[in-house]
Amino acid sequence: MVLDTLARIIKVQLPAYLKRIPIPETLGGFARLTVAEWLRLLPFLGVLALLGYLAVRPFIPRKKQQKDSLINLKIQKENPKVVNEINIEDLQFTKAAYCRCWRSKTVMMFGILCGSLDTVPGL
Repeated sequence: MVLDTLARIIKVQLPAYLKRIPIPETLGGFARLTVAEWLRLLPFLGVLALLGYLAVRPFIPRKKQQKDSLINLKIQKENPKVVNEINIEDLQFTKAAYCRCWRSKTVMMFGILCGSLDTVPGL
């Protein structure tokens, strides 16, 4: 029963559907299609787009995922918690920005890498 239904879809209904699709002979013909013709053509174009994406997807480079979720990769690794105290009178700058993520090479001062991380909420 299931195979008969599948065979009927593939042998009868699919070719009949493909014959009814209003595919224009030129690119300019797409501009002359009516709304009803576009609605009949839309599922076919959607299936073609999905098949194209599935064919190209293995060749699209993936983003590298971070291997470890540690934020502090280098600074005072022997301490369970890294805390630095600063005497406000010792500051030589009128304005200073301090790194919260510990990825800055200058340890406490705000680095270039931190600028992109500073906009991410939760860091």
